Formats: sequence, C-alpha cells, structure tokens
Amino acid sequence: MRVSSVSPASSHHSPRIVKRQEKAMKYPTFRFFEVFVDAPLDICENRDVKGLYKKARAGEIKGFTGIDSEYETPESSELVLKTNLTSVNECIQRLVELLEERGIVPAAASEGVKELFVPDNKHDLVREAAWTLPTLQITRLDLQWVQVLSEGWATPLSGFMRERELLQVLHFGMLLDGGLINLTVPIVLPVCTDDKVRLAGSSAIALVYSGRTVAVLQKPEFYQHRQEERCARQWGTTCENHPYIKMVMESGDWLVGGDLQVLERIRWNDGLDQYRLTPMELKQKFKDMNADAIFAFQLRNPVHNGHALLMQDTRRRLLEQGYKRPVLLLHPLGGWTKDDDVPLAWRMRQHAAVLEEGVLDPSSTVVAIFPSPMMYAGPTEVQWHCRSRMIAGANFYIVGRDPAGMPHPVTKKDLYEPTHGAKVLSMAPGLTTVEIIPFRVAAYDKDKRCMDFYDPGRPQSFDFISGTRMRQLARENKNPPDGFMAPKAWKVLTEYYSSLEKSN
Repeated sequence: MRVSSVSPASSHHSPRIVKRQEKAMKYPTFRFFEVFVDAPLDICENRDVKGLYKKARAGEIKGFTGIDSEYETPESSELVLKTNLTSVNECIQRLVELLEERGIVPAAASEGVKELFVPDNKHDLVREAAWTLPTLQITRLDLQWVQVLSEGWATPLSGFMRERELLQVLHFGMLLDGGLINLTVPIVLPVCTDDKVRLAGSSAIALVYSGRTVAVLQKPEFYQHRQEERCARQWGTTCENHPYIKMVMESGDWLVGGDLQVLERIRWNDGLDQYRLTPMELKQKFKDMNADAIFAFQLRNPVHNGHALLMQDTRRRLLEQGYKRPVLLLHPLGGWTKDDDVPLAWRMRQHAAVLEEGVLDPSSTVVAIFPSPMMYAGPTEVQWHCRSRMIAGANFYIVGRDPAGMPHPVTKKDLYEPTHGAKVLSMAPGLTTVEIIPFRVAAYDKDKRCMDFYDPGRPQSFDFISGTRMRQLARENKNPPDGFMAPKAWKVLTEYYSSLEKSN
C-alpha cells in the first residue's frame, strides 16, 4: 500500500498517470491512493520556508509548477484536502479515516478518547447499586491508575487489564484485539489471596478508597500475578531495590481485571486539581487557542534552561516549517514518584516561576498535570508517555536523554542506555499521529554563560551539570552558574531543600 501526495495531472496521457497505471499492472496488489493537497498558490507561497517560489518568480528556477509550468488539477483523487480551510489535525484525521475505510489501518487506530465515567443520567442508579456490592479497598497508587483509566489516557482500555490484555502488553507491547494499539505498560489491580477468595464469583465489585466508593468493577476476572516475570519483562530487571519493582513484588499474588464504571472525577484537593486536565479538556483548550501544532514535553524534574532550550528550539523549527500557532504542552508527571524526586507541588511552583521569568512563552504554553505514576522503566515506559500525549492531541513529542530512566539501585550505573529511549520511540509501532523530536545534547557553555547545544569542536567550553550536582548546590543554598536556571525558579528549588533540612 502507498499513500501519495503528488503534483497530479488531468490528462490520461500524463506521464504521472501512465506511471501509476504501469505500476498497478506490474504489482496487482499495489494499492495507490491519490491525495490532492488543494492549496491556493498564494497559500503555497506563504508557506514556502525555503523560498523556492520567490526564486522561481525571479527566474532563478525554471519549470516550476504553478509559476511557469502548468499545474494540472486531478480529476478523481481519493481524497481532497483543502489546507487553507482545514487544520493540520483535521487533515490527518481525514487521511486516517480514508485508510480505515479502505481497510489499511484498523478503526481503533484513530479511536476517540474513551472516558470511563458513569453518564449523568445513570449516576444515581449506579451509586445506589454500589452500596449492595462487595467491596475492595484500593491503595493511593491504585486510585492514580483509576484516574488514568477513567480520563481516557489509556484508550481503548475499558478498565483494569484482564489476563489476555496483560499478556499482549507484556509480550508484544501492544493491544491486539481490534487493531494494533501501542500500549507497553501493565495497568493492573493487585489483590491478596484473602480478597480473591472472598470476592470470587462476584458479578461486580465496589472499589473503595479512604472510605469512599470511587468506582464499580464489572465482570471481574481473577488471575495469577506473576510478579517476577512481570518485572523482568517490564523493567528488564528484578532488582527489588528498584522502588516501583519493590511495590510490585510486595503487592498481592492475584490480579483482578474488569470494566470500570467510575462514579466521579478523581480529585486530590491539594490546590492543583485545576491543572489536572483530561485529554478531552486539553483537546478543547488547544482548539480554543487555535493551535495548529501541539508539541509535548514530559518531565518529572524541575525545568532548567537546557530543557527550555529544547522546547524553544522545537517551537522555532515548527515555525520554520510553516506552522503559525504551535502550542507547548508542558506536562509534568503527577502520580507516584520515588522519595528523592522533587514533589509535585514544588515542581509546579518551579514551573510557574520559569513562565513568570519569560524563559517559556506563557501565551503559547499549556501547563497541565499528567496523572500517571512514574515507573522508571526506560524505553518501555517512554512509549506510554508518548502515546498518552498523542491521545490528548499532541502531534509532536520531545524526547530527552535517558527518558524514564534512573541509576541502577545497586551498581549506580545507568539502568538504561541513555539514547535508547529516543531510538525506540522513533521505531515504535502504533504512534500513528505523533512525530518524535529527538533530543540534542545541551550543556552549560562557559564562554557564552548560558545553556547551549553541545559543540564537539570545543568540548573544553562545556560543563555538564548533573542532576546530582544541581541538587547538591540547591541543598547548600548555592547558586549555579548564571544562565543555568531562571533565578526565581532556582529560588523555589533552594526553598524546597531548605524545607527538607528544617523538617529533619
């Protein structure tokens, strides 16, 4: 199969049409779809970042289509995209729909956001029925996964994974039923043996957190939780000093899957709920901002000027490509993180300071919280991070050095090779509508006194300030080199570490 955008021709004797016919005869199974990108000439010239139209009008380029060479409008294209009237995302959607109609890609590849909230007109009925159901107490970590599922970040899952879904994810990194859907991390609900015995045979279970019924699990399926095998496949290690692996190994020996009916939005009442935008809410916000490109940056650490440089450079490149209103989704992870990471509330304060100082443009930046727990599973997890943002409308994703990685708990070496996250993302199947923006190495340029992209021609001019060194400076209330981080943002970081000292 090939989908092609061409400079088409109306004449049946056009070389392009002849070539297409010859190819169809030579390859009977070859499926060629002609897509006519119908843009007026003035729009084409306006979008021409290379200046080719300008050169053609000046006579520097001869035989240029639309200037001194006739443009032959196609007569029977399978799809016409009027790009002066239709946004990039809408064009992509129409193209994917064509491929679905012709059986090239599964319908699930472009499925909309699948929220799992009980409809308003059934809410009272489901809540009343929940009072009669056997209950299962869930943990804070479980509740974070309930939030992820209910808001649609794990579309098309309808609840906690059943055994069939878990096996697909562990062995293939994909959901296979209804099309190939990239999903690389298990989203499961562990239970102990006593609860499994007590709840076996139930048609539905009420999930209770801190005395409050938050959801109903329909048609529960209990199956064995093979913790060691799960960890070996998800993390590539079973080291129990890894903080998330430790939680898995200590969790129940059974898993229960089933369809979720979530009674209401998960609220944490920590002063940050206004930042916890669902995929549907983010999509609407991007639409309200008239965004024609959304580039996402996932982070669990404070923003320094090296991060900002990556985001600024991505915006510059998108503008050069002809986008008019690119919007940055600054999307810190808001679920569980390991003990020595900076807590979410402090990170949000630090991000606000970065925007306040103008390091990032507040008018073209959306700051929101991604509710997922952090698993520190390297290239396996980074696919989850990317696909979740794709669900929320992002069509560009910035991947940095060693995404979702951490030092090995015992050897202290990198648990994952730092460049593999970006390499894996560039090859990952199922990320159909997102373009990966690979990282460029940034470091502190001692000559320019700012963060800049590393120049191997003058290595002595660059200082690689590690996270460990940054944390040490903040603990000691010392300033980093000028230009490493916005001063107000650095002040937030030193206040956090100062608060730790006082609490100790």
